[in-house]
Amino acid sequence: MLLRMSTLLLRTLREDPADAEVPSHRLLLRAGYIRRAAPGGYTWLPLGKLVLDRVTEIVRSEMAAIGDQEVHFPALLPADPYRTSGRWTEYGDDIFTLADRKGAEHLLAPTHEEMAALLVKDLFTSYRDFPVTLFQIQTKFRDEARPRAGLLRGREFLMKDAYSFDLDEAGLQQAYERHRTAYENIFNRLGLDFTVVHAMSGAMGGSASEEFLATTPVGEDTFVGCTACDYAANTEAVVTRAPAAGDPDAHPVTEVHDTPETRTIASLVELANARALGGRTGWTAADTLKNVVLTVRRPGAETGELLVIGLPGDREVDLKRVEAALHPATVAVFEDWADNPELVRGYIGPQILAKHGIRYLVDPRVVPGTAWLTGANEPGRHAVDVVSGRDFVPDGTIEAAEVRPGDPCPACETGELAMRRGVEVGHIFQLGRRFTDAFTVDVLGPEGKPVRPTMGCYGIGVSRAVAAVAEQHHDDRGLVWPAAVAPCDVHLVAAGKGPQLDAALELGGHLSAAGLRVLVDDRTHVSAGVKFTDAELVGIPRAVVVGRRLAEGYVELRDRASGERVELPVDELVERLLDQVRGAHRAGV
Repeated sequence: MLLRMSTLLLRTLREDPADAEVPSHRLLLRAGYIRRAAPGGYTWLPLGKLVLDRVTEIVRSEMAAIGDQEVHFPALLPADPYRTSGRWTEYGDDIFTLADRKGAEHLLAPTHEEMAALLVKDLFTSYRDFPVTLFQIQTKFRDEARPRAGLLRGREFLMKDAYSFDLDEAGLQQAYERHRTAYENIFNRLGLDFTVVHAMSGAMGGSASEEFLATTPVGEDTFVGCTACDYAANTEAVVTRAPAAGDPDAHPVTEVHDTPETRTIASLVELANARALGGRTGWTAADTLKNVVLTVRRPGAETGELLVIGLPGDREVDLKRVEAALHPATVAVFEDWADNPELVRGYIGPQILAKHGIRYLVDPRVVPGTAWLTGANEPGRHAVDVVSGRDFVPDGTIEAAEVRPGDPCPACETGELAMRRGVEVGHIFQLGRRFTDAFTVDVLGPEGKPVRPTMGCYGIGVSRAVAAVAEQHHDDRGLVWPAAVAPCDVHLVAAGKGPQLDAALELGGHLSAAGLRVLVDDRTHVSAGVKFTDAELVGIPRAVVVGRRLAEGYVELRDRASGERVELPVDELVERLLDQVRGAHRAGV
């Protein structure tokens, strides 16, 4: 392949676009890989499409290597299967819905579990047909409320999704492990620094779930890793280590105290120490029980219901963790105080919630036998020694508190949690039978009785992976593509006109004929300085400068990542480039 910049659909930009928020967005626009077409939607220009295709082929090859079979579902889907599965309502405003000329409702597919289950139901009737795994690489649509960060958070995106069908849990576990290994191979080949973390299943449902997060400071996902073991998890999936329960009757009787002007935890702790409430000093925020009121709205419900969450006062509620725990419900901060006089703002305690029929969930640290300083449900008053299991009994526990650096690891005895940020580039799920149950997917088993297959789901954001690679592989001059995904192997720069331009085109022809992908900057209307700047911006791994020493038979080879420069005879250059590129291909990168 030989591309000439004089005819290539490519316009580089000298300045950062005003709406570019993160490095990948800024550089992919500036280097002429993508152009914005609509909010959350982008046109792939020739160089960008080459990168997208290379990432796609790496994904496709690894899926084929584990025996997955490629199919292609429609992107426009009827509403009925999604109503049957319940996800028409669960997805809420996140899906694009529309009606055809006959009034039939449809959606633009955000994912295809329903279609995969129906296809297997249609074609397979016997246990002999299993196991089977189908995959596709397909455009997906989600109506992001605030599309941002270019390809990292779009409304239209390219995704690889695979669906495994097995007859038992052992088969599902094997399929899950195969895909986990394949994903590690894919992201290693893409040159990504990534972490596999425990995750919540969300709209997919099912049991086991892991995310593959590409590490980057601009990532929207916060995850934790243990300093002493290999535990890693999305913050939404972190499990709090609960203390041992105690004897609820081992505490003094509850005392109520006047605590004027103490609607905040800080002011309450200050007063409690100043007055030695409960006959003690040394009160901290962790000794108080904060009660946060939320409104929970179930899918399809016209109104929300009250939920109070109790947690130690040194913690804040993380609404993302709450929504993950209560999915598919949505959660908002409660505001309707006037119509709920039983809730005294700033002075809420759990003692009266059950009487008013208000659901009360607590942090796992609020175990039976723990005593707290909390609201007395009267303006300007708090209560000391309000004991869980004696003075109140919660309706359950919930992982709602923020996760902080230094929190104890839930998987080992000695480690602490460290916080990092990343971009989700892959997610794998053990779905179980949610979708085969919904569509009654039964096949004849070996004993002559019906058997219901169990499913796994495995997704990769292909277009997002392009952005993730760009996030991790750039410098202050531009993109620095790994060889595996670069649009071309070699970027030839003719530093002058006449003989230098002719030599660059001739060299490009030789390299292209030998199987390399070559980009030649043969533009005659720009200076050599602009060409060098564009070469660094575009980020192809190897650049060859055909310049002042051409008459002596020498050209300059530049390595984009290391910055190394070496002058070589033309014949030696060709052999070196071929060895480098072929070696990279043999290594699988």
